[in-house]
Amino acid sequence: MPKIVTILGARPQFVKAAVLSRIIKKYDEIEEVIVHTGQHFDANMSAVFFDEMMIPKPKYNLAINSLSHGAMTGKMLVDIEKILVDEKPQAVVVYGDTNSTIAGALAAKKLHIKVVHVEAGLRSYNMNMPEEINRILTDRISDLLSCPTEAAISNLEKEGFSNMPIKIEKHGDIMKDAVEYYQQFSSQKSSIIQDLNLKEENFVLATIHRQENTEDMEKLTSIFKTLESVHREQKVILPLHPRTKKILEKNNLSFKILTIEPVGYFAMLELLKNCSMVVTDSGGLQKEAFFNKKHCIIVREETEWTELVDHGYAKIVGSSSNQILDAYTSFKQPNKDFSENLYGNNVGERIYQSIYQLIQ
Repeated sequence: MPKIVTILGARPQFVKAAVLSRIIKKYDEIEEVIVHTGQHFDANMSAVFFDEMMIPKPKYNLAINSLSHGAMTGKMLVDIEKILVDEKPQAVVVYGDTNSTIAGALAAKKLHIKVVHVEAGLRSYNMNMPEEINRILTDRISDLLSCPTEAAISNLEKEGFSNMPIKIEKHGDIMKDAVEYYQQFSSQKSSIIQDLNLKEENFVLATIHRQENTEDMEKLTSIFKTLESVHREQKVILPLHPRTKKILEKNNLSFKILTIEPVGYFAMLELLKNCSMVVTDSGGLQKEAFFNKKHCIIVREETEWTELVDHGYAKIVGSSSNQILDAYTSFKQPNKDFSENLYGNNVGERIYQSIYQLIQ
């Protein structure tokens, strides 16, 4: 039986990979070995996480975290290479844009093992972002590029990928499959709406964690002060990322919004289902807002998910208080029905079929 090794390093990657794992198990034509690099130490990723989410437990857990980019990527490269030599897979599957992604792709390529990149072709055109470097390099050394959107295909074509011996396919966004699957269970798995005494469509969900915002005091203060203004009109719920929490405490900053501890995936789905809109600097949450028919205010200077902005589902506002408030005001009366299919259907099935063809 042909074998693939899946390299994962962060909770969102496990959620996406679970879609493909279920399909692999259904067909029973490919053996999958899962490697967890440990890149993002996440208290929510306990044994309960894997059991509740019905996610296969990793065969290998490398526990590589809390290092500089170079040290982390280098150590991952060494350890993943050893695993690939032992497992001898026909292909390695990587997701997204983390250090785990580029380390897995590099280790495979140097051993002449085929590389599949899920979420290929995304670009922010901001080379100050480590994620941008990781995704560009991973695309370039992959054998199969699974693209989520037409914009991703266009990005690759502009960079000359159509002249390279790389298979480029538009499969859609596998996160859509994950949201649709887990939404069936989220209200039974999480009581967060009742616990926080929230009313449907009567609160704003916010997350702030990117370094470009958290390490710039002017930006961070502007964003939080603006959220405080919104909170006076409509409750703002913000699961507080450990990095953001540490910086706020270090600078003795506090704001009158409702901050809560980081939440699990089911709780986040419940917050998304019930909020009025989303304010975030996260890439994944922009799309999850769309899948839950919620407008999104993007507190960054750019987004990889340009179709959300182009179609009026999201606005890019940076850290500008005026722009955040303008977007908030415009989204209070939603004018979109979210019926456009921007991200495909049965995405996991399509990715599976392409991988199966690749390794025959």
